[in-house]
Amino acid sequence: MVTAQQKIIYLSQTYEGKVHDKKITDQEPLTFGEPIELLQDSGFKGHNPKNAIVKEPHKNSKLKKLTQAQKIENSLQASQRVKVEHAICGTKRLRIVKDVYRNKRETIDIAMTIACGLHNLRIAA
Repeated sequence: MVTAQQKIIYLSQTYEGKVHDKKITDQEPLTFGEPIELLQDSGFKGHNPKNAIVKEPHKNSKLKKLTQAQKIENSLQASQRVKVEHAICGTKRLRIVKDVYRNKRETIDIAMTIACGLHNLRIAA
């Protein structure tokens, strides 16, 4: 979970790359103490945590084309969601997070925590 300033504020337990994000959220459900606005992509269809106002992009189909207003809204949401991708990229500056790591599983959790901390330190400077 990332703030608008690209600060990483929540990191779940690490999983293999082939595990889908929706499956992770089903195993580790999120709850929020106060209402927040949660932007998520279409890969999280049906994910609706407590105290979250969920915003997903509108979906286009052959039968029902998107209106111009929906296209603009999707574009605005995408420009906000891209900050999450930039934060992920910031953590991958530490190559241990990006490359194949052939060691004990517990140490990769520590490495990911350190990578997130270093990313937060870099954007705070």
